[in-house]
Amino acid sequence: MTATVADVRRRPSTRRITARAVLYALLIVLALIVVLPLVWMVLTSFKTDADAIRHPYSLPSPFSLDAYRNLASGQQPILRWLWNSFSAAAIQTILILVTASMGAYALARMEFAGKKVVFGLIISTLLVPPVVFLIPNYLIVQNLGWLDTILAITVPGAAGAFGIFFLRQFFVGLPLEIEEAARIDGAGDFRIFVQIVLPLARPALATLAVLSFLNNWNDFLWPVYVLLSPEHMTLQPGLSMLQGAYRTHFAIVMAGAVIASVPVLAVFAVAQRQIVDSVTGAAVKG
Repeated sequence: MTATVADVRRRPSTRRITARAVLYALLIVLALIVVLPLVWMVLTSFKTDADAIRHPYSLPSPFSLDAYRNLASGQQPILRWLWNSFSAAAIQTILILVTASMGAYALARMEFAGKKVVFGLIISTLLVPPVVFLIPNYLIVQNLGWLDTILAITVPGAAGAFGIFFLRQFFVGLPLEIEEAARIDGAGDFRIFVQIVLPLARPALATLAVLSFLNNWNDFLWPVYVLLSPEHMTLQPGLSMLQGAYRTHFAIVMAGAVIASVPVLAVFAVAQRQIVDSVTGAAVKG
């Protein structure tokens, strides 16, 4: 009798099974909402222009590589755009890591007058829509003579408030005793920062690097305003040039979108666990 009651208690209740089934069904629906546009984009890239217009939601018939051949033929400098995007994203990522790490360490460990006010002002900029800074940044870039150069798409965003906030939360959670021991041994602030703090902050720095790279890679609005010549375009605004005023080659546009999406999906697939763990850890420590 006792064994029978224990078995009944171990069995999941009907309500629990129903709730789990509903949860899984919702997750499947959400996954389809995210995945189906990507599948449609890939399938369209393997169609001819005529097939893409007549049968936009069907499988490619015939299966065609014309869109990719067109992009590889050199009629559109997509490889140049790809290199420009990679260069800009890499340069801005390095600049963000340097400025954000130094600013975050100063706000986390150093004491100076107005420290809380400065930190509050930095955080308050996160509440302002980025489009508000569009005209001021454009005027600054224009006066510096940086229009249509890689400096225009790397320097203005090299000191973002998010990076400072994110790394500060991580630095605050580091054991202070390690830095005090190094200071007793005669190490200065800069040496402690470079040789002790930065190596301990590798997970947070890697996460910030991935987020910064993807943010610059996916940027569309700012490059449209500051990059004027086709050979200096990055990939995102460059792909918009594939659309004509009177006719759009949908297969070619989708092929370009596939090429632009591959690095993003690859980076996220490799770094997604590290991003989630690092952001969660920084939030708990803060």
